[in-house]
Amino acid sequence: MPVRRPGNKLERWEIALIKAMMADGRWPTDQDILAYFTRPTRSVNHRAVGEIRNEKKHAIIKAASPEQLENFIASWPEVDVETGLSLRGDELLIKAREAMIAAVQTFNGAGLTFRAELFIVTAIIAWTYLLHAWFKREGVDYRYIKNENGQKTVLKTPCGAEKYWDLSQSLKHARCPVEKGTRDNLTFLIGLRHEIEHRSTTRIDDAISAKLQACCINFNDAIKALFGAQYALERRLPIALQFVTFSPDQRAILKKATNLPRHVETMMDAFERELTPEQQVDPRFAFRVYMFHKTVNRAQNADLAVELVPPDSDIAEKFNLILKEVEKRKYLPSEIVSMVKAEGWDLFTMDSHTKLWKNLGAKDPAKGYGAVAVGKVWCWYDSWLTRVREECQKHPERYRSKKTTTPTT
Repeated sequence: MPVRRPGNKLERWEIALIKAMMADGRWPTDQDILAYFTRPTRSVNHRAVGEIRNEKKHAIIKAASPEQLENFIASWPEVDVETGLSLRGDELLIKAREAMIAAVQTFNGAGLTFRAELFIVTAIIAWTYLLHAWFKREGVDYRYIKNENGQKTVLKTPCGAEKYWDLSQSLKHARCPVEKGTRDNLTFLIGLRHEIEHRSTTRIDDAISAKLQACCINFNDAIKALFGAQYALERRLPIALQFVTFSPDQRAILKKATNLPRHVETMMDAFERELTPEQQVDPRFAFRVYMFHKTVNRAQNADLAVELVPPDSDIAEKFNLILKEVEKRKYLPSEIVSMVKAEGWDLFTMDSHTKLWKNLGAKDPAKGYGAVAVGKVWCWYDSWLTRVREECQKHPERYRSKKTTTPTT
């Protein structure tokens, strides 16, 4: 038998409205009244309405006024159009989603130079509301409470409002549903926020982008796991397109230009030194997407710019081989000629090879067909071998005698 969540209970404003509905008489049964207060994120047992009617519970709460009841009925159902969430009852969850959407949109905003800092502050607000929404549903009291001499007192702000846990305190609670890698990511961002709150920074976007990406994905995974897939953000925030690629030389220049503030660099180094190697490579801590060229047989299969592989898939086991930078295989000109001849192109000679690369300007570094290797000898890459094969296929009369069988490659 499923266990009913302790947080599935009526709030004071709802109890006041229920009492007003009972006094009004337009809703003769408890079930009629309950229909106004049950929603996908919270189910309430009909017994709760009966206990209000019989004054077994909540006797001290006064009924709402007739005007308040009419305003409630006139605006019901007051829901978020996109998700169906109650604007009042699910306020924390709605705020969590909107804060993360705002964080991502701010980071992607054209012309902004203060993006990472704005993202971090807003994303922390989003995570705080998300955990508060979960604590509330699960019946966990997430208020700051002082216990002196057996007397519990809820701490309040200078203006008299109750103080609720910040994100750090929420992450420390024994029942916090966030996984270790995600907690590491958020703890890192909280520490970085403390640094940027009180001191100015230069641009830190590139240095922490993997952590920011992980924060987004972790949030989306968490909201789906804790509340349901219907509240996911991927339909609102599709993948962004990047209009440029960087050559190795350009990446080197960018790395040299990185100039993190000393206090930020110190904080980042100190935090990551405390992590185990396993924690550092956990995609929930820092998410990195590796992109590589993929040859496809069907045109529609080429439409995916990025292919994400689940960690538990067969392909993931090969990631250490696929996604690391490796030394490209190099071929001497004589090796190219020998391999092509062995494939049946018996008229392809060293002279043929020389004429071909000169006609195509294949030694232009921008084309990526080869490079000067050790000893100042030009060597060719696999891409050039593929190009040679294409040339042979295109002009078989030049490179294969009639007595030679048709190549199979």
